[in-house]
Amino acid sequence: MKALMAVMRKELTDLVRDRRTLYIALLMGPLLLPAMMIGMGAMASKKVSSQLEKTLEVPIIGAEHAPNLVAWLEGQNLRAEPPPADAEAAIRAQDEEVVLRIPADFGTDWRAGRPALVEILHDASREDSRIPVGRVQGLLQNYADNVGALRLLARGISPTAGRPLRVAQTDLSTPESRQGQAMFFLPYLLILSAFLGVGALMVTDATAGERERQSLEPLLATPAAREAIMSGKIGAACLVGLFSLLLTLIAFKLGFQLAPGLGGKAEVTTMTVLVLMLVLSPILLLGTTLLTLISATAKSVKEAQSYMTILMLLPMIPTLVLMMNPVKNQLWMLTVPFLAQNQMIMKVLRGETTTATEWGVYLAVGFGLGLGLWLIASRLYHREKLAISA
Repeated sequence: MKALMAVMRKELTDLVRDRRTLYIALLMGPLLLPAMMIGMGAMASKKVSSQLEKTLEVPIIGAEHAPNLVAWLEGQNLRAEPPPADAEAAIRAQDEEVVLRIPADFGTDWRAGRPALVEILHDASREDSRIPVGRVQGLLQNYADNVGALRLLARGISPTAGRPLRVAQTDLSTPESRQGQAMFFLPYLLILSAFLGVGALMVTDATAGERERQSLEPLLATPAAREAIMSGKIGAACLVGLFSLLLTLIAFKLGFQLAPGLGGKAEVTTMTVLVLMLVLSPILLLGTTLLTLISATAKSVKEAQSYMTILMLLPMIPTLVLMMNPVKNQLWMLTVPFLAQNQMIMKVLRGETTTATEWGVYLAVGFGLGLGLWLIASRLYHREKLAISA
């Protein structure tokens, strides 16, 4: 234990001496990423709000064929604009978001009681046109419903005759569950920060870096057990990684409170921060032990860091799969690395109850995998060529 603590102090002292690296690792990463993501979220929220509230300017082709419809639309915060010479070209060139086209036979069909055609021209591949198109569709549907009800009344028929069912929706979601939906991007960011964050970078340098600097051989030549030396390096990396995660979570907590577009939708409490720290601890241990194992087999720091490009994709897989194909939480999911963390983080953010069995399975499997990698890495630390620089 004394050797382990001595190695931990040595690694932490080396990190503190390199002030620039320390500032970048503990401040730039944990603070810049939340600021960037929350800033982007606030900008998107502000843009959506402005698109919903501002007067909708819509060019209308053939407005003279439906003057009553156009007049009604203009009374619903919509301003009819002259149509461009080539509407389809204007939409493809992103000069217009949506264009209405009313054919010449609109009046004939309207007077005959037949459905009159109104065509909405837009580009569905453009995300910025989604809200204007939705607003236009909603207004046209409201107009059609109102006119349809008046036609039935004129014929002495109750408008409710064509509506045999009344469908009511009861929303059972809680503020916490809606908060989890608003922060769907958080699991990947937090898992990646724990798995390949400051701790992983530190433990890579503590093994592969010291081999290159030829400072590992004197350390291994001491009477201390090599398991204790390796554990001291992993322990120091985990300690720094936990501190970095804490700063990241605090930054998200403050950011969501200060962001004007997100303040009322998402709130990260102090208890949530502490529970998330516990949730991320197994993946932090898994990342540091895995990088220790890789560094013990790599010939240089550059080779060890090259594996990070591949490892960065691993936390992304469950996030993408769950976005494309959401599934119900099941106990077996808590045994799968990255998927387990994703599910647990979402349960915490949504305010859902986690049973003692789920916590037991999650922590046992997570720390068990970390222990397994620790055992494999400890065997590699006993190789004599580990101390020899490539």
